[in-house]
Amino acid sequence: MNVGFFERPDPRLVLSADPAPAVAVAAALKRDALALGVCLFAIAGAYAATVEVGLHSTAVTRGSIVAKGLYAPVMIVRDGRDIPHITATNEHDLYFAEGYAQGSDRLFQLDLSRRYAYGRLAEVFGTKALALDKAQRAVDINGIAERQLRALAPPDRDAIVAFSQGVNAAAGSQPLPVEFRMLLYQPAPWTPKDSLAVSIVVSLELADSWHDVFARDAVWRQRGPRCYDTLFPLSDARYDVTTDGARNAQPAPTHRSNCNAPEVAARPRRDAIGSNAWAAGSRRSVDGHALIANDPHLILTIPGIWYIVDVESPQMHAAGATIPGIPGVVLGHNERLAWALTNAEMATTSVFEAGHLSRRSWVTERFRVRFARDAGASYYRTARDFSVPNDNSSSAIALVRWPIYAERRSAIATVLALDRARDISAALRIVANYRGSPQNFILADRSGRVAHHVAGLVPDDPAWGRYVHPARDLPANFPPIPFAQLPREAAARDAIVVSANNKAYASAYPYRLSAQFEPPYRAYRIAELLHLRPRYDAAYFARMQLDTLSPIDLEIARDVVRFARAHPQQEPRADLLAALGRWDGRFEPDSHAAALEHVLRGAVLGDAPEFSARLGELRGVDDAAARDLEADLDGWFSFAFEQRRAWREAGGMRIEHPLAPMNFPFLNGAWLPGAGDEYTIHLQEPGFAQSLRAVWDVGDWGRGGIAIPSGESGEPGSPHYTDLTRAWVAGGLQPLPFGPAAVAKNAAGTLVLRPR
Repeated sequence: MNVGFFERPDPRLVLSADPAPAVAVAAALKRDALALGVCLFAIAGAYAATVEVGLHSTAVTRGSIVAKGLYAPVMIVRDGRDIPHITATNEHDLYFAEGYAQGSDRLFQLDLSRRYAYGRLAEVFGTKALALDKAQRAVDINGIAERQLRALAPPDRDAIVAFSQGVNAAAGSQPLPVEFRMLLYQPAPWTPKDSLAVSIVVSLELADSWHDVFARDAVWRQRGPRCYDTLFPLSDARYDVTTDGARNAQPAPTHRSNCNAPEVAARPRRDAIGSNAWAAGSRRSVDGHALIANDPHLILTIPGIWYIVDVESPQMHAAGATIPGIPGVVLGHNERLAWALTNAEMATTSVFEAGHLSRRSWVTERFRVRFARDAGASYYRTARDFSVPNDNSSSAIALVRWPIYAERRSAIATVLALDRARDISAALRIVANYRGSPQNFILADRSGRVAHHVAGLVPDDPAWGRYVHPARDLPANFPPIPFAQLPREAAARDAIVVSANNKAYASAYPYRLSAQFEPPYRAYRIAELLHLRPRYDAAYFARMQLDTLSPIDLEIARDVVRFARAHPQQEPRADLLAALGRWDGRFEPDSHAAALEHVLRGAVLGDAPEFSARLGELRGVDDAAARDLEADLDGWFSFAFEQRRAWREAGGMRIEHPLAPMNFPFLNGAWLPGAGDEYTIHLQEPGFAQSLRAVWDVGDWGRGGIAIPSGESGEPGSPHYTDLTRAWVAGGLQPLPFGPAAVAKNAAGTLVLRPR
């Protein structure tokens, strides 16, 4: 520390310059040490006290509060799960109250989300977050949000303005959340632009990553297009199903034994970010209503990414889940329509070698860094391209073209409009204008019809995310595929719809759309369960969401047993083979065989890009592959002999708070026992899992229901921080009260917001 930088030097240091300086210095240090110790003790005590207050304080959810900005009183009824049911006499007050509820329950989550979106985490977390901020700032979400804010239609602008006022009213009247006390800072006011930024970063997270494009490009260049298709197959033809649940029979591509996985520095991520959704028309249901199910798969944190809410005004009534920071209902239903979403896994990101860059298009971003000097970084930006480091060349940059970067229409407008849609026809007109990352929209209405349509910006880029374009392609224009030409299933009462991030079209479809879809194993299993019976009810759909059978893992186990018995090796092989041979393919908590197979799959087949190539070897074993598999199995059997864990432990995971890595584990949520893996309908793997489960019986909203893994509140001191975990693990799906009678019957407390 630079002594005297903020204050004058201590005069006692001058007095110490006497004939016996050592004695004077020792005396001064003794006095200073005592004073410093007293000060540090006082500071630590004050810090501990304020944190302790924060750990036990919770938002006020009952009584009456005066809130500036309202036009009329608003009622927020909390049910037994602490879910707010908001009733207002006008839409301004409705969105104000929704912002108030989110600000009361999730204020720190709101602030953390916008800091991540804008690349401003280092302002709070210091140099450790600077690299993430620099990467995030490349996309210029702040600039995109400003452009979208200026282009918003007046009703949508009014909605997010009212929502922002509500968040700020809660921040000003409710106790400061403990995370702010721990990190010693105050949140800035929420703005309408912040809501847009959150919606943009959601689209960015769901888009095809340019890091993945670089990794695929390395394979493309090293192995060529033919081997690329072996290493990154578009799908697994053996398990392909269409969106109507029919088997999409195609010959499996011939495996090329010389297409071994290359050793590349970067590898595509194969996280389980995605979703399951399926629906059945009224002619396929027991009660004559359409049915729809949805369970998104995302990073599992506490508080969770979803916030359950029921909002009603004379103009609209919708219920379901939203993302904190976004007004309205993102996934759910209104009085006549229900909708579900899954990520379409389609290529949206075009990457180019940089070539010649104009000096006029460079900008410098400044970063405030806590406890350190400010930092800077330079970015190249044009109206449709932005620069990123080239993962395959440390000294070069590349240009990224992501359609939402230049898009002025906000995805929030789609959310607010869908909340008011009266039927599937109206919903399709709305999603035709959706301008986020491509999504599968699954729709069901009171007429008993169900439908499916992909919507979003999908550039007709011949690369489809497989390789980096040379600089000479920069002038090229890749217009988005028209909405009418994207995959769809027409509305019908006798239809079923299946969507699990798999390939959503048959062989005759004219566009590739993706570098690689998610493997179709979850979609295959959903279709298999739907084909087991002619009619369904909400309870059957809810049980399907808990299914832990993995078709591909069962196939791998049987193939390995068959191969191992044909190539005898040393003991203790017999016991392990017997366990695998008896396994039914289910990742149940008490299964030891499931834990064995999961270790085997990772050891023998590896991860992308090895997985698909090694799976092909296992299916059609030649002599060379047999020798490799034999060696891999030797290693696996030696390792597996020491494994005695059940899947409950081997596949279990802790629900972590974002601050847990900073030695704040007391903020964490519960431990989830292993149940399902990354290829089961009940998806769960370390860090990722079903983040929400919902089933709607369209027209009888008391059937089915919705569940989240932890609790509605983001406050550790609240009884609703982790209160829903036990029901989640047990597979419970509680109805979401909808309508005055149901809400009154389940009311646990009421807060009235009154205008000043």
